[in-house]
Amino acid sequence: MREALLASSTPMAPEAQPCLSVVMPCFNEAATVTEIVARVLASPYTADLVIVDDGSTDGTRERLDEISDPRVRVILQSHNQGKGAALRRGFAEATAEFVIVQDADLEYDPVDYGLMLQPLLAGDADVVFGSRFQSGRPRRVLYFWHSVGNRLLTLLSNMFTDLNLTDMETCFKAFRREVVQGLDLQESRFGIEPEMTAKVAAGGWRVWEVGISYSGRTYAEGKKINWRDGVAAARCIVKYGVTSRLAGRG
Repeated sequence: MREALLASSTPMAPEAQPCLSVVMPCFNEAATVTEIVARVLASPYTADLVIVDDGSTDGTRERLDEISDPRVRVILQSHNQGKGAALRRGFAEATAEFVIVQDADLEYDPVDYGLMLQPLLAGDADVVFGSRFQSGRPRRVLYFWHSVGNRLLTLLSNMFTDLNLTDMETCFKAFRREVVQGLDLQESRFGIEPEMTAKVAAGGWRVWEVGISYSGRTYAEGKKINWRDGVAAARCIVKYGVTSRLAGRG
C-alpha cells in the first residue's frame, strides 16, 4: 500500500524522446567531465550536447578529445571568458526543440531532465527552472551561508521581476529554443543567471519551476563561485531588472 501511494504521488516523466540540446559550459573540470558527459548522453532526451570549453588548462581538453559520440560538439574558447560567454556561444549552436543548461561537474543530475521537460512538452511553459529548494528529492547538505545567499538573491530578483521563484541561481534552466536564442544576453560571468531571469520575465514568457535533486560540491572538490560573484549577481539583478522592465521585451 505504501509503495502504491508513493508511486501515485510521484510525477510521471514524459515519454522519452531526443528533444534536448544540452549546453555545457566547461572550465577546468578534468576530474568530472568524462562522467557527466556519459550521464548526459545516457539520457533518452538528449538530442545533442554542445560543450563550450572556456580555456581549460587542467587536462579537460584532453578528456574532451576522447569523446567520439556524434551527438557531441566541442567548441574551444581561446581563453577563459566566463560562464556567461560560454553559454552565449552554446545557445547559438543549439538545434533541438528545447535547450537546457548543464554544468560540467556532478552537482546536477541529467536523470532530472524528464522532470524539467514535463511543463515544456505539455505546452504549459516556455521556460522551466529547476529548484534545489522546493524538492522532496535528495540534496546534499553543505554550506548554510551559501543557501542564505541564494535565497536572498532570489528574493531580490523576484522583487524586480515579479516572479515567485525559489531558486533563481539554479544551473538547471530549460527553454524552448526560440526563447533562449531570442534573448539578447550580455553578461560574461555568473551574472548571466539574473540577466536571463530578468529578460525572461520582461518578455512575458510562461515560467514554471520544478523540484530537482542536488549534489553540491565543496571548494576542495572544485566549487568556483564565491561571495564576489554574489555581489556581482546583485548588481546584475538591479541593472537588468530595471532596464528589462523599461524595455518591455528583453
